[in-house]
Amino acid sequence: MPPWGPVSRRNLVRSLRALGFAGPYSGGRHEFMIRGDIVLTVPNPHRGDISIGLLARILRQAGIPRRDWERT
Repeated sequence: MPPWGPVSRRNLVRSLRALGFAGPYSGGRHEFMIRGDIVLTVPNPHRGDISIGLLARILRQAGIPRRDWERT
């Protein structure tokens, strides 16, 4: 269960899969994940963790409430 805070890309993808997203699939410059009509761009791998601000934006675009994120 990822806490509300910075998260690694690997844990982000793992949690999004647990919440019903498929992928990640190759795209143009970024990979993406799909659930129904929602297409979610996934940040490229880099050295540091994904910040709280970016995590909040990703979850907002995905339609995932914070409590559901913390339960995965």
